Amino acid sequence: MKAILKAVAYHVPERVLANAELAAEFPEWTAERIENKLGIVERRIAGPDECASDLGCRAAEKLFAAGACAPGDVDYLLFCTQSPDFFLPTTACLLQHRLGIPKTAGALDFNLGCSGFVYGLGLAKGLVETGQAQRVLLVTAETYSKFMHPRDKGVRTLFGDGAAATLVEGVSADGRPGSLGPFVYGTDGSGGGALCVPAGGLRAPHAGEHQTPGHPFPDSALFMDGGAIFNFTLKVVPESLQALLAKAGVAFAAIDLFVFHQANAYMLDFLQKKCAIPDDKFYLCLKPFGNTVSSTIPIALHHARKEGRLQPGAKVAVIGFGVGLSWASALIEWAG
Repeated sequence: MKAILKAVAYHVPERVLANAELAAEFPEWTAERIENKLGIVERRIAGPDECASDLGCRAAEKLFAAGACAPGDVDYLLFCTQSPDFFLPTTACLLQHRLGIPKTAGALDFNLGCSGFVYGLGLAKGLVETGQAQRVLLVTAETYSKFMHPRDKGVRTLFGDGAAATLVEGVSADGRPGSLGPFVYGTDGSGGGALCVPAGGLRAPHAGEHQTPGHPFPDSALFMDGGAIFNFTLKVVPESLQALLAKAGVAFAAIDLFVFHQANAYMLDFLQKKCAIPDDKFYLCLKPFGNTVSSTIPIALHHARKEGRLQPGAKVAVIGFGVGLSWASALIEWAG
C-alpha cells in the first residue's frame, strides 16, 4: 500500500475584509501599498460565533459533496489548529460527530501553524502505510482574527481565516501515479516568542491585559516579530528544499511546481529568487485570502489543480514554515 493525496477542498468565511477598509482605519497605508507589499487584496474573517471547527466542517462537507469519499469511509481524522473550540475536549472528536464519521475512526488534534499541513501529510502517510488507516481526513483550520488586536495593522493586513480538508488514501503500489514523501522536518523552539499569543494558556492564564516589554499590545493579542520571522525563513527554507531534493534523489529541474506556505508576497519573492525558481514553476495564491496559516498550501493546491497546473504524475515540492518556530517540506507526486 502507498498513500496518495486524493482530493482537496476548502472553505472561507463570508465576511470580506478588503484593503480599502483597512486603509480607512490606517490612513498611513493605502490599499495599493498593502497589495504591492503583501500581495493581498482581501482576506476573510470569521464571525463572532464562528470557530475553526465550523470552517473545517464546511471544508470537509465540500470534499464529501464533490464525491471524494463519504463520511462513513473515513477511518482517521486529523485536525490541525491553533485556535481550537476548547482546551478540552479535543475538537477532532467533536468534528467526528458533526461530520458523521464512524465511531470506529481515530481522531486527534495537533497544534501547529504554518507548517501544519505538511506535518499532517506526514502523519497521514504514516497511518496509511503502516496499515492503521485506509482513508485519513486531514482538516486544517484557523481563526487567527480572534487573536488579533484591532490596532495592529501588521497582522490585520496579513492574516485571514480559512480551512481546508484533504483526503489521504491508501492504494495498491502498482505503478499508478501518486505518492507522498519523502519529508524533511525542522524545529527551533528558541524562536517561539517571535510569533505567539503570550497570554491565555495555562502558563499565563490571567495575564491578558499585561503587556510584555517590547510588545505594542496586551499579551492576549497575537504578537509577531516580522523581522525575526523573515530572517528565519530566508535561512531555513532554501536549506530545507535542498535537503528534500537530496533525500528524494530528484533533480531541481524535475520539480514541476513549487508551492510554499503563502506567507506574503514580499517574503515569497525573496524565497523564489534565493531558490532560483522560475516564474512558471512558482505558485502564488494570496490575493483573495491572505495568509490562512496551515491552510495556505492546500488552498493553493486546489486552485493549481483547477487551473490545469497539476497533471497526474506531476512532482510538487511543498514547504511550510513559521510559528514554532517550525518548518517542513515534502515531495508530492500528484495522483490526478
